[in-house]
Amino acid sequence: MEHSCEIQVPRVKLGSQGLEKTKWFLPGGSLSSILNAPLPHEAGGQILKQAFNRGITFFDTADIYGKQGHNEIMIGKALKDLPRDRVQIATKFGLLVLPPCCLSAQTFHPRFTGDNQEKNRAIYTRFAGLAAKHSCTPPQLALAWLLHQGDDVVPIPGTTKIENLEANAASLRVKLTAEELEEIGEAIPVDQVGGDRDLGIFTKFAYKLASTPPYEK
Repeated sequence: MEHSCEIQVPRVKLGSQGLEKTKWFLPGGSLSSILNAPLPHEAGGQILKQAFNRGITFFDTADIYGKQGHNEIMIGKALKDLPRDRVQIATKFGLLVLPPCCLSAQTFHPRFTGDNQEKNRAIYTRFAGLAAKHSCTPPQLALAWLLHQGDDVVPIPGTTKIENLEANAASLRVKLTAEELEEIGEAIPVDQVGGDRDLGIFTKFAYKLASTPPYEK
């Protein structure tokens, strides 16, 4: 699917006090060694600035993203070249530190090891066929499906390369009907996916275990 400088990530309202944010946000963890080697501040800053050019103004950071505040410093440097009043920052306090061995998700994630790898490969092949049908890549189809789930669903596609950021933005060109959304959903039955969704080290922080108070209108 071709990329275009005209693509802009749309904005949605957050809450009832007038705050607006972009339809998805850029996770800083992917830039600062949560699951890969950290990028230099300059390289990461270029990705943040290009994300802003695509309309993505919602960035996520935390003190656990890299050593010695690597990601917070990176975003701080990038913000010097961006209009601060147009950028939203999400942050969190430190929860854990990954050991040095945890640098590549595919080497230890339960869905990419043992029998789960072959089981999930078959599912991926099925999904890739649907992506080809829509003239896009599998990641683009996955993002497009998420973007069609409503304004209360916020994708968080991380990347370490500008070309992947551009490819993600191009997913906005993929239009799906209700029937196509159902077909895509049925292509990956949750009960057929091999392996846990989260790494063991993250399991105790899953949203299902959170004590979030009920929403009151």
